[in-house]
Amino acid sequence: MPDYFSDDLKWTPEAKAKLKNIPYFVRGQARQRIEHLAREAETELVTVELVEQARLEFGQ
Repeated sequence: MPDYFSDDLKWTPEAKAKLKNIPYFVRGQARQRIEHLAREAETELVTVELVEQARLEFGQ
């Protein structure tokens, strides 16, 4: 399985698990959006809350 996670951001185990629930064909795009939200929030830690925020934006 390819490593979808960026080196400059840390993901909580819960956030990683949430990302794995996203269908593989949109997972890369979702990961990019989630990491963009983390950078906008000026945090290096991707949390479940950020994953949920991105999910709401995608309308999932």
